[in-house]
Amino acid sequence: MTSRLALATSAAHPQLHEHDLPLAEALRAAGTDPVAVVWTDPSIDWSAFDAVLLRSVWDYHTRYLEFTAWLDQLDKAGVPVLNDSALVRWNADKRYLLELRERGVAIVPSQVAAGACLREVVAGLAGEEIVVKPTISATAYNTVRGVAGSEELSRALDDLPDAVYLVQPFLPEIVTEGEWSLMFVGGEYTHAVIKRPAAGDYRVQDDFGGTAELVEPPAEVLAAATAALEAADSRTAPAYARVDGIVTGGRFLLMELELIEPYLFLPSHPAATDALAQLVAGRLK
Repeated sequence: MTSRLALATSAAHPQLHEHDLPLAEALRAAGTDPVAVVWTDPSIDWSAFDAVLLRSVWDYHTRYLEFTAWLDQLDKAGVPVLNDSALVRWNADKRYLLELRERGVAIVPSQVAAGACLREVVAGLAGEEIVVKPTISATAYNTVRGVAGSEELSRALDDLPDAVYLVQPFLPEIVTEGEWSLMFVGGEYTHAVIKRPAAGDYRVQDDFGGTAELVEPPAEVLAAATAALEAADSRTAPAYARVDGIVTGGRFLLMELELIEPYLFLPSHPAATDALAQLVAGRLK
């Protein structure tokens, strides 16, 4: 019997992104019936599916409480989530980076601050170029960059909503060398890209004009990314993962461990597409 697989999307992007079309085809070839379903649609009977694969749930960070309640609903209905719902909850808040640091993973130096503490933390970094981002965010949402103590950054902080934030140094290598993204399927490395921002920007996402180039990582970068993924709070290897980081001072520093709905650059690597489809189909049996 063919397994029914919900490919969770968002209301703003109800159909599969064109980059996910090859994955849908590979899933069908692997013996599943993939169906694009908006995760916030109240009419959906999620128990009618054998599993949910998170794809373009790109609004989860702006509807976080609703998103976690939805995961609870899936858990109660006994519908597996890929990646695992417990892993997704853990990964949705960037404070997981501090946990990984305690487990020996080298991360971009990070401080957590909320409310009035944000101003205090920033004041303690006067003169340094920093980045401030919410711990629950995606695609540079409510992210600001500037020199601590400057009027410009102070005004930018005034515009930020009340939330919990990460405060990190701005690393110029993001502009000069680019950001690494390494993709994994079932814990096994498949391919990697270097992402670079548009001229005059620091954000590498294509939403802001960033570009990506398929490359092979040096052995030390692959080893560090693999170790970061293995340190994740996971009972089994994630079905899919993207490990983002930057090389500075000869070390790979983790920026993000993307385990929810990352862009996996699958069109650039058909073998990874097939591997993910086979893994998902295998976990549904």
